[in-house]
Amino acid sequence: MRRTVFIAGGYAAQGLGYAAVVTALPTFKARQDIDDTYVSVILLLVVLAAAGGSVLADRVAASRGSRTALTGGLLVVATGLALTTVHTPNLFFTASFIAYGVGLGAVDASLSMQGVLVQARLGRSVMSRLFAAYTAAAIAAALLMSGVAATGTATALGVGLAAIFAAVAALAGRPNFEPGRTVQPHVPGHPTGTGTRRVVMLCGALIFTAFLTDSAVSTWSSVYLDDSLAASAAVVPLGYAAYQAAILAARLAGDHLVPRLGVTVAATACLLICAAGCALVVAFASVGVAIAGFALTGIGVGILVPLAFSVAGAAAPGRSDEVIARVNLFNYGGALLGTVLLGALSEPIGLRWAFLIPVAGLLLTLPVVRAWRDLTPSSALTS
Repeated sequence: MRRTVFIAGGYAAQGLGYAAVVTALPTFKARQDIDDTYVSVILLLVVLAAAGGSVLADRVAASRGSRTALTGGLLVVATGLALTTVHTPNLFFTASFIAYGVGLGAVDASLSMQGVLVQARLGRSVMSRLFAAYTAAAIAAALLMSGVAATGTATALGVGLAAIFAAVAALAGRPNFEPGRTVQPHVPGHPTGTGTRRVVMLCGALIFTAFLTDSAVSTWSSVYLDDSLAASAAVVPLGYAAYQAAILAARLAGDHLVPRLGVTVAATACLLICAAGCALVVAFASVGVAIAGFALTGIGVGILVPLAFSVAGAAAPGRSDEVIARVNLFNYGGALLGTVLLGALSEPIGLRWAFLIPVAGLLLTLPVVRAWRDLTPSSALTS
């Protein structure tokens, strides 16, 4: 239980830092005198750096264990966040974000490695609750940044607090994280070689679709409510707030629901719920319906992401760190597509119809779930 708490602290540090830095972007723009195009370039570089960080975490975990990868990643995140809090030349400011991106990817991958290891040791599903710590911390960070946003200095203070939290989580957690390594003796009856690649592709497909959907809602829900539906300034943030609240509720319940439903039924239900949520947004040009649709989507995404990582780890127990690091790479492809494609379609067809992209992706992923049946024993994720 002690290790679970410290790993949850790592998830919280990740969520706190990410939410703090993205909500500080308007202040950073003003302080650094940069425009939206420059910010877009920085965010693209962060995503690319995060993909590199995920690969790096795989290499470190193979030689020194995922505990070392997580500790190092959190310290890099803390350093990158801290460097953004002061005014620097834009080249150095961009480099700070790239460093943050490397840490972000390393922590993304190694946290899932750690979650799978502690879940296997406990013999019951805990991954959804670990991800819930991320979501709760992200919500807390958004509220914190809202409260300190009166001046640029206060905003920098909020990001600085997130940096300190990440450093404390790394140093306090290091003795308590799971001492797992990628390379372990092969477990008879579990995949290796081409079988492992199959696990990566099948679980990666769901991660790709989940993050395509997540980035579509996270990036464009507020813009859609504002520009397309002319919602009031007070109502515009409610779509994203409802989405995050639904994710948190789903993750708190997920570890109890998934073992009772089974992984294939749970994953199928999540895909259909997400598709229904986005379809509501498309079908009805209504503020209330759109907010309800975003919340419904959050219920599915909230369970789908930890479930996919859990299945990946259970399907390859001898190489779980390696497999999870590779599955995690699909996260960034989906996030890029959800952000860029919907934005590109917003002018020619409008954001309302652009939300058909995640609907199509979710429905096209349904056949993948059927292939999960032979990946791992049904008992692997029971409570």
